[in-house]
Amino acid sequence: MTEIRQRFNVPRSLSSCHTAIIDGYVIEGHVPAADIKKLLSERPELVGLAAPGMPKDSPGMQPKDEEPKGYDVLSFDKNGNTDVFTSY
Repeated sequence: MTEIRQRFNVPRSLSSCHTAIIDGYVIEGHVPAADIKKLLSERPELVGLAAPGMPKDSPGMQPKDEEPKGYDVLSFDKNGNTDVFTSY
C-alpha cells in the first residue's frame, strides 16, 4: 500500500488501513459514503479524502446501527494541505 499511497500523493500523516481510487480521487480509510458522494458531486480540486488511522466510530468500526461520530474526515490537495471536510 505504501507504493500506491506514494503514487497518489497521500501524506503519511493521513494514511489508514484502506486506500481506494474512485473517479480520480483518493479515499483513504473509513470515509463515510455520504462524503464520497459529496466529493464526486462537487468535484473540488483535491487529491482526496482521508479518515486517518482507524477512528473508533467510523463506518465499519462503530457499533451496529449507530452513525459515525467523534472524528473528522479531512480533504487534502496535491501540496499536502489538509482541511476538515466533515466533522462527526
